[in-house]
Amino acid sequence: MVDKAKKEKPSAADFLPEDRSLESLRSAASACQGCELYKDATQTVFGEGSVRPHILFVGEQPGDIEDKQGRPFVGPAGKLLDRALEEAGIERSACYFTNTVKHFKFEWRGKRRLHKTPRQIEINACLPWLKAEIGEVKPALIVLLGATAAQAIFGKAFKITHERGKLLESYLAPRVMATVHPSSILRAIDDDAREQEMALFVSDLKHAASFIQM
Repeated sequence: MVDKAKKEKPSAADFLPEDRSLESLRSAASACQGCELYKDATQTVFGEGSVRPHILFVGEQPGDIEDKQGRPFVGPAGKLLDRALEEAGIERSACYFTNTVKHFKFEWRGKRRLHKTPRQIEINACLPWLKAEIGEVKPALIVLLGATAAQAIFGKAFKITHERGKLLESYLAPRVMATVHPSSILRAIDDDAREQEMALFVSDLKHAASFIQM
């Protein structure tokens, strides 16, 4: 057992297995107690998809539906992402999907569980899982969806508004790109705004696809 009382900072690193296959990582992550989020979440939501993906998509954290089903991007934002992938001509089967944080962080509003942004200490604690996933699947391109995912890799000063759609340098993969999280499109103020944001998002994904064709 991990003696967390002796640890200065929480981390998933102590729960990573020696065998870094996806199967072993997924099994080990199911028992992760690297931060406090495991206490309230239903289960760990590990990544899934192609074992040698063209694109690895990284979101913030699982939502309510993902927490219940144990799979990433199966809720409303995931369905919108599926639609955007289809419009961009990207095969979902050629991609891998995961989140920066593997447990659902929420607060109760009546009988509903509403998303709550993870703290930096929780993001940092969970990063060993993401890095292990990336190291195992070796994607041609990583697409960071939203500020939490992007700042987890590039630091708190990173701004999606400034860097969106650009090809970025990282030790994690040959190519990295950042764009918005599909949930931000769902939160647009009206149908016209949603259509505009969706068009920009699809454009970003088409741009991402062009990177892996180089």
